[in-house]
Amino acid sequence: MGKLYVVPTPVGNMADMTPRAIDVLRRCSQIYAEDTRTSSVLLRHFGIDTPCASHHKFNEHETARPIVERILAGEDIALISDAGTPGISDPGFMLTRECRRTGAEVETLPGATAFVPALVNSGLPTDRFTFEGFLPPKKGRKTRLERIASSDCTSVIYESPLRLVKTLGELIDYCGPDRPASVSREISKVYNTTVRGTLAEIKDFFNENNPRGEIVIILGATPSDGPKIHKNKYKD
Repeated sequence: MGKLYVVPTPVGNMADMTPRAIDVLRRCSQIYAEDTRTSSVLLRHFGIDTPCASHHKFNEHETARPIVERILAGEDIALISDAGTPGISDPGFMLTRECRRTGAEVETLPGATAFVPALVNSGLPTDRFTFEGFLPPKKGRKTRLERIASSDCTSVIYESPLRLVKTLGELIDYCGPDRPASVSREISKVYNTTVRGTLAEIKDFFNENNPRGEIVIILGATPSDGPKIHKNKYKD
């Protein structure tokens, strides 16, 4: 039997690619990537000529089983995403679930993931946290915001720069303007920045400074002596 290797790739700086990750990608028989055009830049940079095919959210239902059949037949297959660790707000879960169902072996390499440096940079408690990923755009958003507002641990939220100010405004409505938070952008890139403060202060900052790049919001827990939810005016 072969093995599925889940291989993290840099979230910004190419130097964050580990030697082991490069070695695995070179010796696997096939690489499956979220976007072969994006991944081709990485593969060329490290001189990796392993064949590369697509495995993304639009085709993963169809490709997962054939990939597992190749693993069961003895091939070593690598899975990468555009940036970071596959399965963390990127395709990967369906494939690893199919491996679990069929008994195919999976090995996930340690490596880059955007939320870990953002969480540590925030200065907020890291002993307990909830990873929320991207919030639902419509249905279920109200319920998720209510849960985040009442959480007794730090929350990690991914967001796009186009929606950042709107989401910060919603978090203020649910959590109150004084909830501690931080926003990290462009992690490990040239313009890597973390803005810390209250939700109101951070929203004011990004009203004046156009957000760019990949965004990670870190939100502090609800105060133990305060109301669980500040305000609730949104509907699913």
